[in-house]
Amino acid sequence: MKKDVLITEVALRDGSHAVSHQFTINQVETIVEHLDKANVPYIEVAHGDGLGGSSLQYGRSKVDEMKLIEAAVAKSHNSKIATLLLPGIGTKKHLQQARELGVHMARVATHVTEADVSAQHINLAKEMDMETVGFLMMAHMVPTTKLVEQAKLMESYGADIVYVVDSAGALLPHQVKERIKALKEELGVEIGFHGHNNLSVAMGNTIEAIHAGASRIDGSIRCLGAGAGNTQTEVLIGVLEKLGISTGVDMYKIMDVAEYQVAPLLPKPQEITKDSLAMGYAGVYSSFLLHARRAAEKYNVDTRDILVKLGELKAVGGQEDMIVDIAQEMAKNENPMHI
Repeated sequence: MKKDVLITEVALRDGSHAVSHQFTINQVETIVEHLDKANVPYIEVAHGDGLGGSSLQYGRSKVDEMKLIEAAVAKSHNSKIATLLLPGIGTKKHLQQARELGVHMARVATHVTEADVSAQHINLAKEMDMETVGFLMMAHMVPTTKLVEQAKLMESYGADIVYVVDSAGALLPHQVKERIKALKEELGVEIGFHGHNNLSVAMGNTIEAIHAGASRIDGSIRCLGAGAGNTQTEVLIGVLEKLGISTGVDMYKIMDVAEYQVAPLLPKPQEITKDSLAMGYAGVYSSFLLHARRAAEKYNVDTRDILVKLGELKAVGGQEDMIVDIAQEMAKNENPMHI
């Protein structure tokens, strides 16, 4: 049966941010095994910042991501394993290694104005016969015309699918509809949507995206993801069934994965806190949240002030080092030294 929408489950990549990149092989095996039984089409596995992300700047992984990918591939029979690569963090060698381990889908992610840096990685993925996604992050930061321009670049490099990625959870439903509709009209490839729930509109945004023509959708089981998390997969499956939209995912089984496998792993329930709300309001990259909280605690400043300042500076993924600089400067201004 043809599926109206194909779901990519991102908890084992985006959710890595929420657990400080501490996933174990056993956890990945268990979750993938159950997602596979629930007929989830794609399961993304990587460090939160993609292949090669384990570092002092982005956070060290407990287990090498390639070992996690290998474990995921071994447990997937119906599902296909996907991974994420940000050029400049991940390399072509990382992508080649992931392909050798059995990864089927490459999701090549750039800032929404930097699609040109994805060319070599998209080309390589196609050469290796991978299903290839162009992933345009922080999509709220540019007008729709610019988004279309950048999406066309990814399409020209060979991307099979191009995603509108609301990395900050800052878009509202009408803005998502406008962007997806424009890409659907201007591109010849499938269109996808990846949402974050910092303003509590991830589900509404996702439904608008589907109605506007998106056929590839990201979800995170139990909302496990950066910031306030992503569109909640098991809830999304229920909503889509009520709308008569086919995904092929078994609703009871995906609910059970959420309840019995993923929920016990959460350090605390994913919810919209004052900090994640500030992040969506300011339009800040969702993975900045834990970094900002740590800096705020260390320098005794308000996390929200850091996030708002990052928004004013239009900080993007890869500029995590700015967070400490901002916190230091705020602390100095609040407690100036008297000589």
